[in-house]
Amino acid sequence: MKFLCVPCDKPMQLLEASPPDRGSVSLVYSCDACGYEMAMLTNPQETQVVTSLGVKIGKEGAGESKCPFTGMLADMERDEDTLRWTAGARERLSSVPEFVRTMAKSGIEKYARDQGYAEVDEKVLDEARSHFGM
Repeated sequence: MKFLCVPCDKPMQLLEASPPDRGSVSLVYSCDACGYEMAMLTNPQETQVVTSLGVKIGKEGAGESKCPFTGMLADMERDEDTLRWTAGARERLSSVPEFVRTMAKSGIEKYARDQGYAEVDEKVLDEARSHFGM
């Protein structure tokens, strides 16, 4: 998901992400081109939906990414039982939007394990995509 500056039609950059406060999370975005800023405030129910998925909000250490959701999902990627991925499969995974990539990888790996695969290759990606109706 990207936010676009309406006056400039340029992608906005995450400027600040505040940890949950009384159930709400606030994010501030800024346009590099014109300096326009906008804020997004989740309500407690929206925050609860995200946390019910196992997402840890406000966790530090998101790495190089400026996407707040990537840091929130970082723990999901540390699964000890990850499968081997071929270079082609990794390349295709990199085209998945960053904020859902970890969840997509987790779902693909679960599908591969359920099918008895020891490795994720492009054939497995095609099968998983068909299985999930995408």
